[in-house]
Amino acid sequence: MRDLKRRLYGYLLPFGSPWAVAGETLLLPLLAIAVGIWVNPLDPLWTQGDFPWAWFAPVILAMRYGPFPGLAGAAVLVGAWLAFSAAGWTDGDFPKLNFLGGLILVMLAGEFSSLWLTRARRAEGMQVYLDRRLDYLTHQYYLLRLSHDRLEQDLIGRPMAMRDALAALHELTRDAGDDRLPGAGGLLRLFAQYCQVETATLHAAAGNGFDPQPAAMLGQPADAGRLAAADPLLAHALDSGCLSHAATALARGDRPSRYLIVAPLTTFDGQTLGLLTVERVPFFALHEEMLQTLNLLLGYYTDGLAERRLARRIQDACPACPTEFAAELQRLWRVREESRVRSVIVALEFRPQPEHPDLAEQIARLRRSLDVNWLLAGGDGQVLVTLMPLAGGAAAEGYIARIEDWIRQKTGQPAAAVGVFAHVLRVEDEPPVPLLARLFEICHVAAEARTVRTGA
Repeated sequence: MRDLKRRLYGYLLPFGSPWAVAGETLLLPLLAIAVGIWVNPLDPLWTQGDFPWAWFAPVILAMRYGPFPGLAGAAVLVGAWLAFSAAGWTDGDFPKLNFLGGLILVMLAGEFSSLWLTRARRAEGMQVYLDRRLDYLTHQYYLLRLSHDRLEQDLIGRPMAMRDALAALHELTRDAGDDRLPGAGGLLRLFAQYCQVETATLHAAAGNGFDPQPAAMLGQPADAGRLAAADPLLAHALDSGCLSHAATALARGDRPSRYLIVAPLTTFDGQTLGLLTVERVPFFALHEEMLQTLNLLLGYYTDGLAERRLARRIQDACPACPTEFAAELQRLWRVREESRVRSVIVALEFRPQPEHPDLAEQIARLRRSLDVNWLLAGGDGQVLVTLMPLAGGAAAEGYIARIEDWIRQKTGQPAAAVGVFAHVLRVEDEPPVPLLARLFEICHVAAEARTVRTGA
């Protein structure tokens, strides 16, 4: 019932708060009536005039908010005419044709508005999703560049390689559990090894702020690591939402700060999970490259933690589901609820074929750049599950046709002849966990394959 009420509000009131829309729905027709009383007191609703000017108010409401607020505005005009008639202000019968024409105009304007508001919400939802994916991929590609062998040779003086740092970060968030900042101590030790940080604290997000007591400490910070809430560098970092360092505070003319670096742990979708404060760093270690590396490692940890938290609901029901797949499915379900933008899942069922034992692995490499794959054991063979974001039935059919053409070129036989069968499920009206349960049933996935995690 609560979900139905939220969806109804989202349909009726696409902009602003419900109270603001309700107030405008009442005040705009009353304003039109007041203008009519002032300009044309004998016929304030213009029912006998050349043009029904009062109907501009419901039409504007319908154009802004859809048909229902427009009809509510029309009801105000009807109520006003009844009040005028009861008071003897207007004579004659109820102007049926005038109000019928006005209602038809309001409904047409409201339907037109609803159509374009729906399209705008869909486009906005798709754009927000793609922006978040772009931010995430930007982080990943920058880390990949830092991991390149040539760069490792340039940084040979570093105590550890970037790929080792990323592997360590991955392990810190693998078993996140219920901790707000799992592996916080290990993260600070990693900063000490890789960024030469000497004194730092990590604070978990709590309500609208942060826990003043540190979740983990490195070295001996001032005041036992308690967060200095009035620190100017801290305020600047929270206002900007990104890493700030001492040079920033000096350039802005702020008073001296206790910290050298302050960085909020912000995910790629804007959620803040915690705060990093650094008090001591060797003088020659505090440079632009160190700040970039610190920021990227912190972002990698934060995004990994957010991804695992997002995937937890699905992985609790299906431990075999990889974290990336579960998080993306949960994210697309939210996009579907908020913006009504559909996605699909294509499941390719592979029957055992001794002549083509690695066919599933080869097809997995044919996915689109946005798609996410999950290869698991089926009843007698394998099942390749491909999650296709922002795609409909036509995109799924095109993907299946491309796979069938590739199989025919590769083996000289149709897909069914080599034991490949496709199934399409829509990420639409069914939540992720029941959707996966139905997928397992369709593809005859054994119960043990659903609980044994093959990779995360």
